[in-house]
Amino acid sequence: MSLVKSKQRVADHGEVFTPAWLVEAMLDLVKGETERIDSRFLESACGDGNFLVQILRRKLAAVELKYGKSDFERRHYALLALMCVYGIELLPDNIAECRSNLLDIFAEYLALAPADDLYRAALYVLSQNLVHGDALSMRTQTGEPITFAEWGSLGKGRFNRRDFRFDSLTQSSAFSAEGSLFANLGMHEIFTAAKTYPPMTVEELAAAAPEATS
Repeated sequence: MSLVKSKQRVADHGEVFTPAWLVEAMLDLVKGETERIDSRFLESACGDGNFLVQILRRKLAAVELKYGKSDFERRHYALLALMCVYGIELLPDNIAECRSNLLDIFAEYLALAPADDLYRAALYVLSQNLVHGDALSMRTQTGEPITFAEWGSLGKGRFNRRDFRFDSLTQSSAFSAEGSLFANLGMHEIFTAAKTYPPMTVEELAAAAPEATS
């Protein structure tokens, strides 16, 4: 894979892709987390997903190891693994490729067709988790504050969702720093959801899926 798409994109956006060997070496530094199904990763300049692709592959390998003998649990926890991968990307072609690349890996692992509810549920999750926007301004391409969905497993094919604004999440790290005025605040006082949803099934997630990934 080329490390640049064009010299102009490098000049305009500083776009350079990390080589595969370096991606693997960097992920190995947090190997245990990359192999934990429910650990959350955010790539703030995700490009076409070279980091997120390998993180998802590692998570799906963990799903197979732990739940491979049960088709229901394998499907449920594979979707949870996908739900825990996040990205922000400035360029529209990159974010479309990133969503497509992750969806392809997920669908290949579970042998899904585009008409399957689980495929469409994954499509919806990726439309929420992979944001076309600017991580520096913390705004989407339409100027709205970037918001991320925190997904959780309720078991029995059901998932919960709470939305959090990206700017609030980044500010909270300063609030909880040792010696700060807010250091003794509880997590519930720092992390306040912008919106909470009722439990959702795969079928309900699939119904919310967009018609295209771009």
